[in-house]
Amino acid sequence: MDFFWKTWTWILSLVMVSSEFHSGNRLSYSSQEEFLSYLEHYQLTIPIRVDQNGAFLSFTVKNAKPSRRRRSTDPYDQELAASKLFYKLSAYGKHFHLNLTLNTDLVSRHFTVEYWGKDGPQWKHDFLDHCHYTGYLQDQHSTTKVALSNCNGLHGVIATEDEEYFIEPLRNITEDSSNFNYENGHPHVIYKKSTMHQQHLYDHSHCGISEDLARSGKPWWMSDASAFPTSLPVNDTLSGHSRQKRSVSLERFVETLVVADKMMVGYHGRKDIEHYILSVMNIVAKLYRDSSLGNVVNIIVTRLIVLTEDQPNLEINHHADKSLDSFCKWQKSILSHQSDGNTIPENGIAHHDNAVLITRYDICTYKNKPCGTLGLASVAGMCEPERSCSINEDIGLGSAFTIAHEIGHNFGMNHDGIGNSCGTKGHEAAKLMAAHITANTNPFSWSACSRDYITSFLDSGRGTCLDNEPPKRDFLYPAVAPGQVYDADEQCRFQYGATSRQCKYGEVCRELWCLSKSNRCVTNSIPAAEGTLCQTGSIEKGLIYVHALVKGFTYRLSSKSGVIRESAYLLALGPRA
Repeated sequence: MDFFWKTWTWILSLVMVSSEFHSGNRLSYSSQEEFLSYLEHYQLTIPIRVDQNGAFLSFTVKNAKPSRRRRSTDPYDQELAASKLFYKLSAYGKHFHLNLTLNTDLVSRHFTVEYWGKDGPQWKHDFLDHCHYTGYLQDQHSTTKVALSNCNGLHGVIATEDEEYFIEPLRNITEDSSNFNYENGHPHVIYKKSTMHQQHLYDHSHCGISEDLARSGKPWWMSDASAFPTSLPVNDTLSGHSRQKRSVSLERFVETLVVADKMMVGYHGRKDIEHYILSVMNIVAKLYRDSSLGNVVNIIVTRLIVLTEDQPNLEINHHADKSLDSFCKWQKSILSHQSDGNTIPENGIAHHDNAVLITRYDICTYKNKPCGTLGLASVAGMCEPERSCSINEDIGLGSAFTIAHEIGHNFGMNHDGIGNSCGTKGHEAAKLMAAHITANTNPFSWSACSRDYITSFLDSGRGTCLDNEPPKRDFLYPAVAPGQVYDADEQCRFQYGATSRQCKYGEVCRELWCLSKSNRCVTNSIPAAEGTLCQTGSIEKGLIYVHALVKGFTYRLSSKSGVIRESAYLLALGPRA
């Protein structure tokens, strides 16, 4: 699925302002091609894998999983090599040399992925592709920021002093093109934030804070648990909570539950949903590790729940307020009370401090109709089981900025420029907690006001649930592939129910066919998992091993109107080894 073609839309409506924004003005695209047609300018580039010095190694940018672990005596240990990657790409007259380090802290040791049907959990696993990285541009460590995932090509953001760039693989390349082949790399789309249509940059939306909270005249630490801060508590004496040791000297760990609703599954597909969500959360984690926050905060995913059907006690619709209220109660009901985050209980359910719901509904505050709302959060609710939660509308990769913003509200942050001086004339520019995003806003860092809000919140003693560090996941490739653990019949039962089994035994590397409840042979056009036993016309018996390269000197992009656009793409410079 084309799940990254909306990466730019965080610019449109990251946070709330007072004016209503109607969904008719929201720009929504059904494909990457349609989105690209609206960009003022973009370029195509072929990233290459290089060494630290920039020397060419390979055109392979997709995460490669070895079939077995190499011995530790191997001088080129594959696991060690995968923990540190370097890529090069060229665009806009510049050469980007990416220095990336595997984000080994993205998930906890006890991280699980659960698929829930109408009767609750149906299937779960703990497999993880090590394909989420953070880093910087080589020789520009202090002035650049990069968050990329290479699960299936490069998806992510590159921020320099002068510009922010988004990169994603080019989709829908027609393989029958006379100029298309598979050996010289995979073209990627790269575009600047500043080259988008100006009207896109100034569209307004709403950020979910309840109206009564916004009207409150008292700071949150002087009011009840629902109060929202309307002024910075920088020099005030905190009441109601004893001041703790300065939070800036303590490392915090936000054990996070992420839930994707069934509309997310329908949009992204089962094949891509896990990679997509973790790619988004990788950017969220990078934002919270930025030094501008003034506190060391780790966003760690402990549990991912994918809802394939509606849940009896969870109501999700366009109405953001009611959906958030329902979700907060629901996530509390499934909270593991047997685990403190450091151990895994007998029921195998990992603990969480904060819950994030991601939905494809076009949500709206105060009404069950689509509008410009992108997120809603319980303000200063971190560490309160029924209030440490948020709902976030999926808009592509930019959802990371919405999620980071809403978690900021959970930490008690106010908008920049609302009850504080940040973002106002004569003061520093608004940052990630901006009241609205413009071309001059820097959403990759935090303002001094946001830093003061979170510091005051943590100093007040309300963030003690974040003190425990969950066990880290060992950076080890699984000894066997998922398809060797779950055969084709089990994969069918996972998709179509307990009575399903495999029904066509041909090209399972292309599509897995299963018996449905109506006893029909059906497919969702997704191949069987890597490691599944297979046979084809040319191979009597073997195992699926996914390793595809895309190459070419030109590409063709088909459109529904029948128009074919053709363009040359840029090749990252670097000598071949």
